[in-house]
Amino acid sequence: MSRVNACLRTLLLVFVIAAPIVSMGCAARVSVYDPYRNDYHRWDGREQRAYRQYWEERHRKYRKYGRLTDGEKREYWDWRHHHPDSDRH
Repeated sequence: MSRVNACLRTLLLVFVIAAPIVSMGCAARVSVYDPYRNDYHRWDGREQRAYRQYWEERHRKYRKYGRLTDGEKREYWDWRHHHPDSDRH
């Protein structure tokens, strides 16, 4: 019986340690640095919507942020600072 208890305790310990790590999976925070304003932006659903809006307003095909040139990134962040989220303080 003590062997069963030891196994159950071990499984419980593994679960307690692993649960927070597993639950964080999609909740990882990604920040993007804006070198022109020396600030960071959390790249979340809001930022993604704003980024897509940016491309729609320009009537241009969507491009991944990581593939933009430095000049294109600067243009985006200039636009972004002039188009803040209305529900963000």
